[in-house]
Amino acid sequence: MVRSPVSSTILLALALMLILEGLFPFVWPDRWRQSFRKITEMSTGQIRFFGLSALALGLILLLLAEL
Repeated sequence: MVRSPVSSTILLALALMLILEGLFPFVWPDRWRQSFRKITEMSTGQIRFFGLSALALGLILLLLAEL
């Protein structure tokens, strides 16, 4: 199977995201659970702001990586 460079990059990015997402609950399950509880107690606006901040930071890092 021949993959294009774009699909390989997307697959690598997805793999890295899954590794990072799984690392915290694996290494620090109690701390991860506490953090998750705090997030569920946040208002919708706070969660959206956190999501927007993460998106913006990700875009900035992506742009810096391309320079």
